Amino acid sequence: MSLNSTEGGYVNLQTDNGIGTITFFHPSHNSMPGYQLQALANTITQAGNDDSIKVIILRSAGDKTFCAGASFDELINIKNIDEGRIFFSGFANVINAMRTCPKFIIGRVQGKAVGGGVGIAAAVDYCFATKAASVKLSELAVGIGPFVVGPAVVRKIGISAMSQLSIDATSFYSADWALNKGLYAGIYETADEMDTAIHALADRLVQSNPEAMKSLKQICWEGTENWDTLLANRAEISGTLVLSDFTRNAIEKFKAK
Repeated sequence: MSLNSTEGGYVNLQTDNGIGTITFFHPSHNSMPGYQLQALANTITQAGNDDSIKVIILRSAGDKTFCAGASFDELINIKNIDEGRIFFSGFANVINAMRTCPKFIIGRVQGKAVGGGVGIAAAVDYCFATKAASVKLSELAVGIGPFVVGPAVVRKIGISAMSQLSIDATSFYSADWALNKGLYAGIYETADEMDTAIHALADRLVQSNPEAMKSLKQICWEGTENWDTLLANRAEISGTLVLSDFTRNAIEKFKAK
């Protein structure tokens, strides 16, 4: 599956020897406009339903930013609560697609993860990163908050580390910090070293019992059964806040930097 647009962004899925690799890209630092979030959620669901795929690798293209989060161009153009709710539901749909996918998803984070990008890294089942993969939850700095991605981040690193990230919204935290808090399972000096480790794990998982992996994943995600409703409610909070003059002015200042 491949989705392309005039903006140059895409999501695609490639399958090789039981490994499904989902790659997303956007020329604006791999930020995520609404159409691309929906394509990503749909592609994760597709891969989860494909019997030829035993394990999924989720990655972005390029060698710098993993994901810069929400598209500011779309954020600034939201005109009402319904549009805001629909936009922020994009990240909710991606996280819920990863949560309910019956296959293990291995994350590949080659560079900085910001906002929703941290949420994506938190929602994979096992995450590899490079030393360059620092993280920042920048939402409060632009007048909203990490409401939609918050549950995924808290589940992975705990409320204390989540609070630190979300309150200090202008600072990047190092890949070593993220490793120590449990966001990353391993960090590597280079992307090549990371890819070697990723494929070693993926190859082992391809040989594992699919039903055992499905059951184990369900156990790992116990307690999240209400997330369809929870994340929808969180999307409405963000969708309301983004309409405020404070947030619009903050986004404009952020874009001007």
